[in-house]
Formats: sequence, C-alpha cells, structure tokens
Amino acid sequence: MEIASTSIAGAFEVRHDVSSDDRGRFKRQYCEREFAAAGLNTRWVQVNHSVTTERGAIRGLHFQRPPHGEAKLVSCPVGRAFDVAVDLRRGSETFLRWAAVEIDDAVSFYIPEGCAHGFQALSDEVHLIYLHSAFYAPEAEGGVRFDDPRLGIAWPLPPATLSDRDRSFALLGDDFEGLAP
Repeated sequence: MEIASTSIAGAFEVRHDVSSDDRGRFKRQYCEREFAAAGLNTRWVQVNHSVTTERGAIRGLHFQRPPHGEAKLVSCPVGRAFDVAVDLRRGSETFLRWAAVEIDDAVSFYIPEGCAHGFQALSDEVHLIYLHSAFYAPEAEGGVRFDDPRLGIAWPLPPATLSDRDRSFALLGDDFEGLAP
C-alpha cells in the first residue's frame, strides 16, 4: 500500500495494491506495521458500516469534541465517494482547510483526530466502512454545515438528500477558535 499526504496535516490518502484474476480481486485493507511506520494510529476500537443509496447524497460533516476525538480510516468497498475532512484543530497549520479523496475499493482516506468528516455519494450505491480510534460518545458529537461558506467545499455534484440533522448544523462563526488539542 502507498500512504500519501493530502493538503491537511495528518490526513492521508491510502492507495491499496489490488490483485485481480479470474476469481475477482484481493487487497490488504490495513497493515499495522505500515501505519505505525507512517506515524498513524494503529489502534481501532469500533467499526461502522454505512450504506447510501442515492448519487449526490451528502452525509456529514461530523466530528467528536475532545477528549473523545477520533482518527478514522474510511474505506469504500462498494461504489465511489467524495470523502472530505475539514481541519478543526485549534493552532493547526491547516486550520479550516479541507481535503478530499475520491475513495473506492482501491483507495481509502485516513483522517486524524480533530477533523470533521463527511462525504458525497458518487454512485447510486455506496458502502463505507469506518475504523474508529475511539468509542462513539453521543455527548461529544458535533457537526459543521456541508455548505459553510467559510469552508468553501467544492462538492462535485449538486447536493441531493441530506438528513435533517446534517442540514441543521450551524455555520462556523467568526468567533470559532477550533477544537482544543
């Protein structure tokens, strides 16, 4: 696998070596040794699976407030997604910048703690598998609006379906200082 940096400090595109033959495909999804060598999280405590059934649908942008911050490794074994991370870390050199990786069965996205995460479905059926470094803490959950002008995320498709919750997230105010480390 190849681990390549993105425009956000600590966020990486993970390109998997995919082997194919008459039976189908095979890839190594995760390697503790390679992640540790790159300085990435190697302890995963929770795995989630989402299914999105409409091209253009957006989920997110979600995050966990400290001390419940979580790194994520997001993979897309079915379909394609425009996967986005927004740096919300106070004092970060890439504060309020976003990075996106088009993920599919050969590419994953590693998102560090302190970033909001969301995605847009690029196909009619998208399955995402999320590895989380921390347990979900509902009291620490937060969100940022997908269309926040301060972020200026260039979603590739017109936004389709969004949940009421995701649509109701507040815009970032000028007084937003970020998440404490």
